Amino acid sequence: MPYNMELEQRLDRFTDRLGKFTKKKMFGGICYLMNGNMVFGIHRQSLVIRTSTERAEELLKGEHVSLFDMTGRPMKGWLLISPNGLETEEKILELLNLCIEYVSILPKKVGKLETK
Repeated sequence: MPYNMELEQRLDRFTDRLGKFTKKKMFGGICYLMNGNMVFGIHRQSLVIRTSTERAEELLKGEHVSLFDMTGRPMKGWLLISPNGLETEEKILELLNLCIEYVSILPKKVGKLETK
């Protein structure tokens, strides 16, 4: 099943305003990186977000949120937001800002797509 390209178009409308991102195909979908760190992405039909473990625990109490688990060992702070949780542009922007806030404190990773 291909990833949600409509969601990709929606995310792209925000990325120019929110910072400098690199897009990369990963886990059968697409991800958005900042300073070499994954910030958010798309897996199948859902938005993948990255935040602190504490904030992730809070978000898991809400509707349309589940652990991002592809291997049976979910990574801390990584969540899936189902399409039903992404109905408004305001909600998407709120989630993207949450991700950016968290990832902006992480050390920069240098790789093929990123430079010093």
